[in-house]
Amino acid sequence: MAYFGKLGALTRQIVARSLLQKNGAAVAALPAVYLLQRGMASSKLFIGGLAWGTDEQTLKEAFSSFGDVLDAKIICDRDTGRSRGFGFVSFSNESEAEVALQEMDGRDLAGRTIRVDYATQRAPGERTGGSPRGSGGGNYGGNSDFNGGSRFGGNSEWR
Repeated sequence: MAYFGKLGALTRQIVARSLLQKNGAAVAALPAVYLLQRGMASSKLFIGGLAWGTDEQTLKEAFSSFGDVLDAKIICDRDTGRSRGFGFVSFSNESEAEVALQEMDGRDLAGRTIRVDYATQRAPGERTGGSPRGSGGGNYGGNSDFNGGSRFGGNSEWR
């Protein structure tokens, strides 16, 4: 599934670049195309692929050269307190966030290549994953290709 998401993003990027080049626009205007596509601009960035040891101060310092960083937040697992490998950086204005996105996406931070994108706000009640019963992760039950769709073999009625 992640593969198709990456493939779709790459396809959109290639199409947008070719359209901009055909119309004589600068390729640097590419993030503006994404903003139009998404219908919004944001001064808050999503930072993915963070090293487990990256803390909020390191994240803030890495992005502060692009503008006034209001907040840097690493998201941690509520049970273990360990970083989940992503976070958010908020800038004082959208233009600073855009520059940071252009410069930091795909760069190395603490030994890991990070992914930077505009943060999106979840709709009220939107789930972030896990099973319908509220337990997250794992592939036991109806989704597994192993043993015919169930942990114990055969086709499970529990979904």
